[in-house]
Amino acid sequence: MNPTLSPDAARDAPPGPGDALLLVDVQHDFLPGGALAVPQGDRVLAPLQRCLAAFARQGLPVFATRDWHPAAHCSFTAQGGPWPPHCVAGSAGAAFPQALQWPPGATVVSKGTETGQEAYSGFAGTELAAQLKAAGVRRLFVGGLATDYCVKSTVLDAREHGFDVVVLRDAVAAVNVQPADGEQALGAMAQAGAALRDSAQALG
Repeated sequence: MNPTLSPDAARDAPPGPGDALLLVDVQHDFLPGGALAVPQGDRVLAPLQRCLAAFARQGLPVFATRDWHPAAHCSFTAQGGPWPPHCVAGSAGAAFPQALQWPPGATVVSKGTETGQEAYSGFAGTELAAQLKAAGVRRLFVGGLATDYCVKSTVLDAREHGFDVVVLRDAVAAVNVQPADGEQALGAMAQAGAALRDSAQALG
């Protein structure tokens, strides 16, 4: 990201030095057929793969968060939580889909690894902020699942940590427990200062 650009122009610039791609929880259990499937969650795969390829071509860093829960995690219904068991560490449901081709050196950040602690945000209880700063990252391009939960929480925390954020609108999908949850989440992220761009527009 060119530091000589104005703030608005810099936010709209295509990926470059100082930028990273962050994929949030694109795991089998959140895709169609999974234990906690996001409706039409698989529509994020094609735009995310385009972004992975674009960042790989430029040698820009790629990060991915994943739910990596113990079998008795507090978010599961059997423990009084709101969700069915999902993304149990080491399970097939916790794996990334083969449709995504990761570049060498991509950094995977596991979250929700403690039995008694929920973690929607990729920054919750992880070293993600420190890892991004160590890599010289100032701006994040973010896509993944789900818009109204882990994507929103991760983006809001990224803004709190001082990162510029571009949310890839065509590369996120919402649970929509209430019909407008996804749109409200996008609005909350924009209000926090994140830019909302389709992937083709964001890649330039």
